[in-house]
Amino acid sequence: MKSYTYLLIDLLTISICFIFSFNKRIQFNKHFPAFLKASILVAIPFIAWDVWFTDHQIWWFNTAYTTGLILLGLPVEEWLFFICIPLSCVFTYFCLDKFLKLGWLSAFNNIIVFISVIVCIVIALLHYDKAYTFVTAIVTATTLIYLHFIVKAIWIGQASFVFSVLMLGFFPVNGVLTGTCLESPIVNYNPKHFLNIRILTIPIEDAVYGYTQFLLNIYLFKIFQKPTDHDEK
Repeated sequence: MKSYTYLLIDLLTISICFIFSFNKRIQFNKHFPAFLKASILVAIPFIAWDVWFTDHQIWWFNTAYTTGLILLGLPVEEWLFFICIPLSCVFTYFCLDKFLKLGWLSAFNNIIVFISVIVCIVIALLHYDKAYTFVTAIVTATTLIYLHFIVKAIWIGQASFVFSVLMLGFFPVNGVLTGTCLESPIVNYNPKHFLNIRILTIPIEDAVYGYTQFLLNIYLFKIFQKPTDHDEK
């Protein structure tokens, strides 16, 4: 059973969301094509990032917890991660926005973007020698600037709120991946390349990395939805 730990994490993460996607009140299944297009496009640069970091031992995987199937240096479970995690995240955003009407959170767009970009730039300048920290900070700042100032997305407040809710699932999932309740971590990090600030066993960079991935998935998901399916950019 031990060798299927990472695969089980992927499947458990996606299972409930997938089942409830067919609920008559939710009907997220109608948006599967839009989601798949978005998640695959977002996965391409993130997997390239993953492959490069793994190749340079910035992080690496403990194959004792995987099936042993490797593609471009990454366990197959890591490839699935870029579909399973975004599905649960986009599904959660879709449901909360649909039933709770989160549009009022757009009022916080400016302050969220301003504070986040300033913090990311300062951290990148102070820790340019730490690859994971630096790349994560730059990518996050660039993503927020693009979404807010170029695309003029009005949903950043909603997405940020939903991501904070998603932290309830992030901690157990990423916790196990980084070693919580296991003899050793599934994902290991080179201490030279990140801040060594952890939330339990989770590097703080992981949360920022996840936030950026989430924003990009929401952005492309909205683009690929049919025009009648949504009213905002």
